[in-house]
Amino acid sequence: MDGEPAKRGQEEESSVSAHDTTEPTRRDFLYVATGTAAAVGAGAVAWPFIDQMRPDASTLALASIEVDVSSIEPGMSVTAKWRGKPVFIRNRTPEEIEAAKEVPLSELKDPVARNANLPSDAPATDVDRSAGEGKENWLVMVGVCTHLGCIPLGQQGDFGGWFCPCHGSHYDTAGRVRKGPAPENMAVPTFEFISDTVVRIG
Repeated sequence: MDGEPAKRGQEEESSVSAHDTTEPTRRDFLYVATGTAAAVGAGAVAWPFIDQMRPDASTLALASIEVDVSSIEPGMSVTAKWRGKPVFIRNRTPEEIEAAKEVPLSELKDPVARNANLPSDAPATDVDRSAGEGKENWLVMVGVCTHLGCIPLGQQGDFGGWFCPCHGSHYDTAGRVRKGPAPENMAVPTFEFISDTVVRIG
């Protein structure tokens, strides 16, 4: 009986309360220091591999281009090179615009505008394929057939727009696919007119 209180007192002395703290030991410091050194070393080894994946200066320089279109009369086109791809810039005639406007969306093989300047679900109306209200005469497209990446010929084909002779895809005067194996309209890249005569692509 007399030994029980003494034993209970020893148990109380050996228990640790929630408010007790322990000092970090030398071993804890070595663990933290070693882990930090390993992380820094891994970063130093990985950095050259990460850094080489950044585009070089020549690629960054071509991220956007500016094209002077002041000499392009209605019915004329120019081809610019942007990010290694041809870009067709056409000043359409009123007749070409009217022909594109008359096509019902229900007749289009691809009813989506494919215009990077608009929401992804914008319809392939003539104005949504062009430079927009007030500049409907301007068409800016990546000049690549959406079938296998060939370059279509301008102002040819069954619809007066572009024709890809490789596999017979026909595009209309708004660059929309109308016939052949191409699944989508020619893409419209990000672009804007920074003045009345200069368009920036990219």
